[in-house]
Amino acid sequence: MRIVVVYESMFGNTHSVAAAIADGLRDTGEVVVSAVGEVTPEQAAAADLLVVGGPTHAHGMSSSQSRKGAPDYVERSNGDLTLEPDATGEGLRDWFNAMGKSAGRSAAFDTRADAPVLLTGHACKGIADRLHKHGRTLVTEPMSFIVDKHNHLLPGELERAAAWGADIAVRLNQPH
Repeated sequence: MRIVVVYESMFGNTHSVAAAIADGLRDTGEVVVSAVGEVTPEQAAAADLLVVGGPTHAHGMSSSQSRKGAPDYVERSNGDLTLEPDATGEGLRDWFNAMGKSAGRSAAFDTRADAPVLLTGHACKGIADRLHKHGRTLVTEPMSFIVDKHNHLLPGELERAAAWGADIAVRLNQPH
């Protein structure tokens, strides 16, 4: 089974979550973890399972405008945050716009602030909707992984991400 875990990440949190999810899926097949700008529509279409995640910005998926603010945020963090190499490049919205229809299974995740969803929103629902519109079937409910007010993953979130990946692996072996 070919599994592609695609992520968009500003400060490394979503990247780390994607890697942990992939660890939970490793026994299921060949797993590739890649930044959104590195995955072609053909590679996404060829995946038996496509797991996609990104940070929550302004109640949903990031935009080109919200990504532009990431370097300033890093600068104001007094060295507490670093910018991912591709943080200001292509985002999930752009990537989905270039994607065609493809059959296969999928899962969606995000990272978001530690506050009620009513206040933060979550990108994973929009990601799930886009996956569905592109012909993918979700194998599980979208999942959020939480960062604190300083943009660091809360303790236990990477373990929770690996467990979520392992749960997806179990679901893949069930009839759908």
